[in-house]
Amino acid sequence: MNIKEIISRQQNFFNANSTKDVGFRIDQLKKFKSLLKENEDLLYKAIYEDFAKSEFETYVSELALLYHEINTFIKNIKKWGKRKKVRTGFANFPAKSYIIPEPLGNTLIIGAWNYPFQLSLVPAITSLAAGNTVILKPSELPAKTSEVMAKIINENFPNDYFCVVEGGVEETTELLKYRFDKIFFTGSIPVGKIIYQAAAKHLTPVTLELGGKSPTFVLADCDINTTVKRIIWAKFLNAGQTCIAPDYILIEKSIEEKFHKALVNEIEKYYKTNDEIEENYTRIINVKNFERLDKLIDKEKVCFGGNTNKENRFISPTIMKDVSFEDEIMKDEIFGPILPIITFVDIDEAIKKVKERPKPLACYIYSKNRKMINKILEEISFGGGAVNDSVMHISNTRLPFGGVGFSGIGSYHGKAGFDTFSHHKSILDKPFWFEPNLKYSPYTKGKLNIIKWLME
Repeated sequence: MNIKEIISRQQNFFNANSTKDVGFRIDQLKKFKSLLKENEDLLYKAIYEDFAKSEFETYVSELALLYHEINTFIKNIKKWGKRKKVRTGFANFPAKSYIIPEPLGNTLIIGAWNYPFQLSLVPAITSLAAGNTVILKPSELPAKTSEVMAKIINENFPNDYFCVVEGGVEETTELLKYRFDKIFFTGSIPVGKIIYQAAAKHLTPVTLELGGKSPTFVLADCDINTTVKRIIWAKFLNAGQTCIAPDYILIEKSIEEKFHKALVNEIEKYYKTNDEIEENYTRIINVKNFERLDKLIDKEKVCFGGNTNKENRFISPTIMKDVSFEDEIMKDEIFGPILPIITFVDIDEAIKKVKERPKPLACYIYSKNRKMINKILEEISFGGGAVNDSVMHISNTRLPFGGVGFSGIGSYHGKAGFDTFSHHKSILDKPFWFEPNLKYSPYTKGKLNIIKWLME
């Protein structure tokens, strides 16, 4: 596959203006949804081979979000793509002003491995909905899912409009040599820096969806049983390989023991602790990540779980207690089924510790105390999150999804995604029939006073 040729063909196709037609975009989205529906069995089989992920979890965490995004765009892009009138002001009377959303052009989407369908196809769908052409580079780690996406897309769409380029570092490096009108990347912070540097050479705008250590505050007044149920589901979904999973718990000291017992009870209720992959659990993506996670498990601090099997790439749901911010597991994002717990007495000290570290992608708070909830929300900067829940904010397309600082640049989902892949062109539209002499020479004190009155 000649990358340079595909990019050139996509540029020519975009410049022919076909993608600017909203009807064309809607037709392509409907076509893509039909293709996904027709090939669901292939999608389920591919992701099972890569992760041993069940059909239920694949639908809930991957396909459901794809269908929901497609439906959202089909319903709304006519409205979102319209000119938007804005006020003009007396200084430009009798003109009118409006904003025209227009597609950026040729876009490159670089997907992540942990939710390979969702994190590759949602940004691709969003870019198509905004009227762009797309080259999609899925992660090579889940090889089967990359293969099936390439098959479905490349056999059913012309590559001058929508194309999948498979491969690893070499292919990604080759793609980044060329100028795009937008690059969208989901993945790790180190790779995000490489993407950003490559894009800067062409002044290409970039959206980076990265990660970080997302804290979960559990305060003494929470409903412990519901809190534990929601945290356990969110943490061990996809075996912890979720960028917005609760990375660690900050638990108020007074409920520590009660909280530990509830955690253990909840895990024992839903998960096995041997090395069997069940319907509600998945394997670690590869041996490299398994070994990285295995080294993070401090046996002396494990209070539950800790069972591993390298051959099956299995790590059981694991809880570590008596953890401090100086421990090895607190240095980087875990991205696996290990849950460290840190106790605190002083909420201000706990907030201070979080703020001393890079801004996380997510933050979760479990409490009934609205004053304390607002204190944490207002004092800690993070991408997005939830109060008395975890992860589920991603399911609301009306909430922009993205990071801040080291956890990312820009956002998407729903209208936020449409805006991310669009340029909003500002227009002042003036008639010929009236032209005051205020701004023209000769400059006088009287003119200046009128201009000050108009502008101030």
